[in-house]
Amino acid sequence: MSDQVKELVSKCLQARDMAYCPYSRFPVGAAILTADGAIITGCNVENASYGLTVCAERTAVQRAVVEGHTQFRAIAVTCDIKDRFVGPCGACRQVLMEFGTDWIVYLAKPDGSYKETSLSELLPLAFSSAHLAKN
Repeated sequence: MSDQVKELVSKCLQARDMAYCPYSRFPVGAAILTADGAIITGCNVENASYGLTVCAERTAVQRAVVEGHTQFRAIAVTCDIKDRFVGPCGACRQVLMEFGTDWIVYLAKPDGSYKETSLSELLPLAFSSAHLAKN
């Protein structure tokens, strides 16, 4: 494992520990690697009005954009499930796709082991800005 991937996975595990999930008790952490090498983290933040809950991946993207980043190379995502790798939900996959199809996605288990995949593998035939009519 490269040092950069190791740090990315470590940061997503740390972010998971910060999750605010009193309703689902399903903590999720994410860490995004920007094009210039910064790592931006996010965790899920739940709300009593469930539809207002924000996933870890979207929190990380929103933080990255606020910090001036819109080009990304990779994301690592983790939760507390120990016996299999878990990917981002469909809404998060679509949000990630807004920023390109060439991301590497690391699905990490709590023990730090991970599986590498890609955003285009997780969301084939995705809808994107290329499908919108240009005026």
